[in-house]
Amino acid sequence: MAAARTSAPNPDILITSRPLDEYCAMFGLTRALLAALPGPLLDCPGGAAGLAAEARELGCRVIAADPAYALPLPEVADHALAARDSMAAAMAARPHLYPATGRCRSERYLRSWDRARRLFTADSATHPQRYVAAALPRLPFADGAFALTLSGYLLFAYPELFVPEGQLAALTELVRVTAADGEVRVQPLYDGYGRRCGYLDRLRYALGEHRIASEVRRVPRADGRTRRVLVLRAADHRRRELGGRRSGNSH
Repeated sequence: MAAARTSAPNPDILITSRPLDEYCAMFGLTRALLAALPGPLLDCPGGAAGLAAEARELGCRVIAADPAYALPLPEVADHALAARDSMAAAMAARPHLYPATGRCRSERYLRSWDRARRLFTADSATHPQRYVAAALPRLPFADGAFALTLSGYLLFAYPELFVPEGQLAALTELVRVTAADGEVRVQPLYDGYGRRCGYLDRLRYALGEHRIASEVRRVPRADGRTRRVLVLRAADHRRRELGGRRSGNSH
């Protein structure tokens, strides 16, 4: 692994503390799928999530990449706590955008973030090699290093920070570091106000020109609705899918 070269984290991007169960719900994963991965998983951006610590217990090796890891660990934890407060305010202001509605469920949801943040803090202090200071669109990993790559709440969540060309470069980089028979999963495909990306079809066409196959996969939600996950893979391996085929539309 090459030495990481990264810029300072953007203060406008929240450093969130999502637990393993939320990752599974977001990306259409199961614990069994994670346990069966033939290689490591990349979480980019990793934030202050509990994924690396929790997935390790399943036998799944996770590497988290985030420019925030260039900061001292106490500062990362402080930013994560501030993000927790921002999430609490957003859930109160726009409850229709979040799965935890109602005061009791919201508080329980936020407590899961508190637990994930504590797991992250302990794990990153004990196993700093799992947390690499790096920022898209240039990652310090070899081609095909990961069996599965996840990218949550970044590229489409902050459209004011990521222009289409930057999104294309970042998505192409995520595919580069993912094994040819693996997948990249990206979620959500909307911003913080629930506004969907209006040029996703054009972006997928551009990915195709880079020999990257794409699919918008619909993943069931606990409330009976579905969420849309962008799934990418090398075009020559577009028929190989982790966990079997799901409903969706492909390019």
